[in-house]
Amino acid sequence: MAGTVKKRRRTTRRAAKSAPMPGWAWGLFGLIIGLSVAAAVYVKDRETPPARAAASTAAPEPAPAVQTEYPAPERPESRFKFYDMLPNFEVVIPEEDTVVRNATRPEPVATPGLYVLQAGSFSSHTDADRMKARLAMLGIMSRIQRVSVDDKDYHRVRIGPVDSLNELNTLRGQLRDAEVDIMVIRVGD
Repeated sequence: MAGTVKKRRRTTRRAAKSAPMPGWAWGLFGLIIGLSVAAAVYVKDRETPPARAAASTAAPEPAPAVQTEYPAPERPESRFKFYDMLPNFEVVIPEEDTVVRNATRPEPVATPGLYVLQAGSFSSHTDADRMKARLAMLGIMSRIQRVSVDDKDYHRVRIGPVDSLNELNTLRGQLRDAEVDIMVIRVGD
C-alpha cells in the first residue's frame, strides 16, 4: 500500500511557561507588607499632637508649683448600675433549717368543671411507673403521659379526668392522707 499518506503534525513553539512563584515567597511578601503597615500605624500613633496656638501673645505663664501631695485617684464612672443595686437586694439566710410542712388542709374545689390531678412529673419512666403502682395500691386508677419539653422527655402521672366535685375532693383528701403531692388542673367546663 504505497498510497498511504501520513499526516504530519505541525509543531508550534509554545510560549515558555514561567515557573510559578513558590509559596514561601508569597508568605515572605505578605509578612513584609503586614510589618510595614504595622510600623506605619505605630509611628502615626506615637506622633505628638499638634501644639496649641497661643491664646494671647502676652508674657508666658509661670511654671506651676510642684505639689508634694498627690490627690486621691478618682473612681472611674462604672458602666453598669447593678454594682450599686445588688447590695440593696441582699437576702439573709437563716442559720436554722426550716422544715416545710403542709399542715393546713387545702380548700375544697368549688368551681364545677372537668379536672385532672397530676401526681408527679418524672424524667425517667421507671419513677413514673413506681408512682402509678403506689396509686394503684391506694385503689386509684392513673395513667402515664409522655411529653417532650425542650428536647427532654418527661413522664407525667395523671389521674382523671374527673367531672364530679365530690369525687375530686375525695380523691384529693385520700392522696393528702397518703402524703402524695398533687396538682389540680382544670381542663374544661
